[in-house]
This record gives sequence, structure tokens and C-alpha cells, in this order.
Amino acid sequence: MDLMNWQPRRWLRIVLPTALIIIWLAVAGLGGPTFGKISEVSTNDQAAFLPASAESTAVQDWQSKFVDSASIPAVVVLTSPRLLTPAQLAEIGTLSTKLGAVDGVQKPVAPQTTTIAGPIPSSDQMAVEFLVPVADVGNVKAVVADLRDVIGANLPAGMSSYVTGPAGLTADLVNAFSGIDGILLLVALLAVFVILLVVYRSVVLPILVLLTSVVALCGAIVVVFYLAKWDVIKLNGQSQGILSILVIGAATDYSLLLVARFREALHEVQSKWTALGRAFKGAWEPIVASGGTVILALLCLLFSDLNSNRSLGPIAAIGIFFSLLAALTFLPALLLAFGRGAFWPFLPRVEHIHKHTAPVPAQGLDAMAQNDVDRGLAGIGGLWRRVGLLIARRPRATWVLTLVLLLAAGTGIFQLQANGVSQTQVILGASNAVDGQKVLAEHFDAGSGSPVVIIADQGKQAQVVSAVEGVKGIASASVYTGSGRPDATAAPVVKDGRVLINATLADQADSDAAEQVVQDLRAQLPAVDSGVLVGGVSAIALDTNVTAQRDLVKIVPLVLVVILLVLMLLLRSIVAPLVLIGSVVLSYGAAMGISAIVFNHVFGFPGADATVPLFGFVFLVALGVDYNIFLMTRVREEAKIMGTRAGVLRGLGKTGSVITSAGVVLAATFAALGVIPLLFLAQLAFIVAFGVLLDTVVVRSLLVPALSYDIGRHLWWPAKLGRAQKEVES
Repeated sequence: MDLMNWQPRRWLRIVLPTALIIIWLAVAGLGGPTFGKISEVSTNDQAAFLPASAESTAVQDWQSKFVDSASIPAVVVLTSPRLLTPAQLAEIGTLSTKLGAVDGVQKPVAPQTTTIAGPIPSSDQMAVEFLVPVADVGNVKAVVADLRDVIGANLPAGMSSYVTGPAGLTADLVNAFSGIDGILLLVALLAVFVILLVVYRSVVLPILVLLTSVVALCGAIVVVFYLAKWDVIKLNGQSQGILSILVIGAATDYSLLLVARFREALHEVQSKWTALGRAFKGAWEPIVASGGTVILALLCLLFSDLNSNRSLGPIAAIGIFFSLLAALTFLPALLLAFGRGAFWPFLPRVEHIHKHTAPVPAQGLDAMAQNDVDRGLAGIGGLWRRVGLLIARRPRATWVLTLVLLLAAGTGIFQLQANGVSQTQVILGASNAVDGQKVLAEHFDAGSGSPVVIIADQGKQAQVVSAVEGVKGIASASVYTGSGRPDATAAPVVKDGRVLINATLADQADSDAAEQVVQDLRAQLPAVDSGVLVGGVSAIALDTNVTAQRDLVKIVPLVLVVILLVLMLLLRSIVAPLVLIGSVVLSYGAAMGISAIVFNHVFGFPGADATVPLFGFVFLVALGVDYNIFLMTRVREEAKIMGTRAGVLRGLGKTGSVITSAGVVLAATFAALGVIPLLFLAQLAFIVAFGVLLDTVVVRSLLVPALSYDIGRHLWWPAKLGRAQKEVES
């Protein structure tokens, strides 16, 4: 089929776009209501994302044998500005029954007993705590809210209350994610609309592009929802937010490339069908190549040991697939339905000019370079003409200076503190649980309610308890008896010859000091009991950080190799792909370097999640290659006609505006992640937004074109294209 001059029959002109629009609107009809149900299949339990090989995962398996309920503890803390009186303590004691009656709290098996431990007074007699096991772990947010309501209604005058511990922190984390479905999407879509309105000065086109993004997201949400429901993948709030932003940004980028080609063709031909055929012929290959590259890069996360990383790979890949599909089917149907009206009020008109003939006079160029400029920049004006002239005059100086600046920016990466942060530092907004942890540390052993859990041999329990208590950072240790609190006279619970030991930490369970205690226990206890296992909240955090750092070393080379192979197949070259891979790695390093400086000295962040460098790498490298693919496929197309150096200038001039617009849109959509008050998402938002802008404005506009221009025809080695231009450029 000749797409350049396709003129279908009259009935097909109506039926085809109408059918595509109806199909996608039906997909949107299915996906829209699914947004409201996505939380049903989402979990934010950190332990669920650890690999089966992690020691803390093995401890969790053993815990389920000792404790029938898979509950997580909430720590209720009540504080007074002065010493508590016996009357106040008696009044506080009545709370135990009321807390135990809250729906979702673990109920006692036998009558006349309670699962609530407390009230436990502090040594300074100014605070008390209750340990409340929350059994309904799938509904922690509601249970914690009910606990706070009960406490608020029964709080003695003059006292303050907090619900913290693992359950309280999880509930506040879920609350922070609650803005993903509403605020995040609204901010992202509004940002894209405003940018497109400014760039295209059209009221209709931004709506068409946003519709394409929305239907793509609806399709992706439906698939992800059912895969999570059937336990094929694990979904959390983090992945959900990234999916939404990625689909909106990617679908918009792919749409802009097709729209730019369509508008360019409308200036050349009258028929909208012919114009779309030309646009599709020029755009489908880079769009498919870009989407395919991102999908393959994301699927490399399947090799991650951390389940959260491994789950994000297919979730994000599904989003990119639907972005690709919508941009190549739904958007063309909309463009055919609206025709030139899509660009109202500035309708593109046919311009009868001869391509590549207008001279572009420039100073300081020899005859051959002037010839490249005349052909490459004919008909191109404004900013991209000036950039093209700079590259033609001083290609080597341009790319060397850009390279030096990127390398200098990259030195900041040594300041990146990506060793993980405590859970109390993850939430950036107001949090009753975070405040409660601080109060807990002031009046009690900070690790109360979140003990280190140790599985030991029954015959060595006394020696293990003694060894545990001798480790610095451990406040106390006791063998689990099933009564809910230490009891030296009760017999320990024994399962398969093993006992469970709870060790209370002197420091907060999610602190660096607590993780160091876990490392010390794992180093020292095997000398007492070779089969001992150390787990619990602190161990989970430690194992997560260690696994994330191991994933970074494994997945980064894999992503680079996959992208390099795709580029070689696409460009039929070895040199050009190496140039592009090198450029995006430089861009990533510079973005991470600047980000580290900003995090430490501008925002004052306490550190970074261990997964931040990996996620930043995957998104920046994959998406950065997108723009280079958009550029280099056009350069290759033009190089076949006019030679490589002229083709570089022509490709830069023709793609400059659309790629810059796409980069600004993607940066704005990722920046929208910053509205969710979570440290990880705020950092990822800055890294990707800044990195995309850096890649778009500096790397793709200066470094890659200048280096490609300097290399000349050898850029396509060993392809025939380079050899065919020998007479022209040598």
C-alpha cells in the first residue's frame, strides 16, 4: 500500500476512523470505573516485595507458624505535659477495652482475655503506650482512623494522642498515596494542556492529544487491574503513580511526533488522507522503535530480585504499549475526523515551494560546509537555524564543550546518599504516625512495638537470648509465650523445634542504627546457633536496601545492552548507536549529579531510597533514547537524500520544535509526581523532569547533532549509507 498517496473509498473514509474511535471510547468506558477500584488490588506492605531468598522473608514464614493472625502492630501513645496521677492512669486503663472493640483489631481467642498490651507507663511517668494488633491488614487505613477516633473521644483532658508503629505509618503512607487517582492526574493533564496550548496555539489539538493519553491510560489500567487481581503482578501506590504519569507523558510524546508530521504534510498536500499517509509513513517507525525500546528496557526489571522492581517492569511496559497503540490508531482516527480543523484557529495551508532550494547564507564556512548548510537548513528559520549554523561552524568545539559541562555536572553523583531512609522520613506531609514515633522515642525504648524477630533452636534459647541482650542497641529480649507480653513463668511456644524471640530496640525500628543492630545480630548469633534467623521491620528495611543496590549493578548493564541492540537494528549501524548510548549515559550521570546537589543543599532531604538510582536510570535512559530515535531516524531519512552532514542539520531543524515540546511535556508530567507528599516520588519527579529537560535541550540539541556532524558519513559504519556518501563528503 502506498501510504504517501493513499485515497481510500468513500465508505472506508467514514467507517474506519469511526470504528477506531468507538473501540477506544469503549475501552475508556471500561477503564474509567476501574480507577475507583484499583486500591482493592494494591498493597503498600514493604515485606511483600522482598525476594523469597531474603532472611527477613524466611522469618516472616516462621512467624506465621507461631502467630495465627497475620496482624501488624499499632502503637498508641498518650502523653501528658506533667506527671500522670493514679486517677489519670485508671481512666486511661479503660481505653484498653474500647481499643480492643474496634473493627479490624485482632480479637482474643478465649474469654476474659485481651490482645491489647497496655497501658504501659513510661519510666518518666509522663506517657503511656498500648500495643494494638491490627488483624485487618488489607484495611489498615480505616482501622487506624477508627482507633484515632476512639482515642480522641475518650482522651483525658490535657493529654495528646498518637497512633504510630508499623500500622500507623502504613495508614499514613496509604493516605499519602490517596491523591494519585485525583490530584496527580488532574495536575498532569492540566500541565500538558497548557503546554500544548502555548506550543500549537490551538484549542482543539490539545484536547485530541489529551484524549489519546486518557484512553491509553484507561486501557492500561484495565489490564493492570485484572493482572493484579489474579496475582500475576503485585501493584502498589508507587507503581500506580508512575504508570499514570508514564502513560500520559509517553502517549503525548508519540502523539506530538505524528501531529508534527501531519501538519508538515498538510503544508504540502490538500488531501487529509494523503497527509496522514505521509505522516504515518514518516512517524510509525520511530514511534514503534521508541516504544519498543522503552518496553524492552522496562522488562529488564523482571530480572530484579526486589519484587517491587520486578512488578513495575510489566506494569510500566503495559502502559507504554497502550500509549503506542493509542497514538497509532486512536489519534490518526481523530485527525482524520477533524482534518485541518484540529489546528484551529491557525489552519495549515498548502505552500507551493520547492524543497531544499532556498539558500542560507552564513559566514565563516568553507564551500563544502556552506553547501551542507544550504541544503540542510533551507526553509528552516528561527532558533533551529541558529543552532544549525553553530553546529556547522564549530561542530567539534560544540560537542567538546557540552561533553565537559556534562562530565562536570556528573561529579555531583558522588554526593548522592541512596542508602535508604527511615519510614518516618518517607512521608513529607503532616503525619500523626511520624510525630508519634518521635514522642515514642522520648518516653520509651524507641523500638517498642516493632521488635527484631529472631527464630532460634529451642535447645539454645537461653544462650541466644543472653547473646541478643549483649548486643549494643538491644533494650530487652524475651521468648514468645503467646500471652502478648513477657512472662518468665510461662512456657515458650515451640514450633518444629524452634522458638521465637522478640528483641526490643533502643532506637527507632526504621532507623540506620536499628539496621546496624540487625547486621550485628546476624554477624554474632550464628556462633551461638548456626540456624538462627533475624527478621522484623528493621531487617525488612535492611534487606530491601541491600537487594535494591544489588539490582542496580545487575540491571544497568542489561538495559544498556538491550537498547544498544535495538538501536543497531533500527539505524543499521554500530557507530551511531554507540554515540546515542554514550550520550544518554552522560545525560543520566549529569542529571543524577545535579539532583544529588539539589537534594542535599537545596531541599535538605535526609537521603534517598535505594531504588531511586535504578528507577532514574531506567526512565532517563529509555526516555532519553526516545528523543534520540526521533532525531536520528529523521537524520537517516534526510541523509539518504543529501548526505550525512546536511541530513544532520535538516533532521535537527525539522525535529527540534516537536522534540523540545515533547520533552517539556514529559518533564511537566513527571514533575506532577511532586504533588504526592512522599520522598521517593518527589525525588523521582525531580530527577526525571530535570534529566529529560537536560537531555532535550542540551544533549539532543547540541551534543548528538554536533558529534554526528563531526563524525560525518562514518556515523553509519558499517552500513551502505556511509559508503555511498564517500564522494559527497570526503
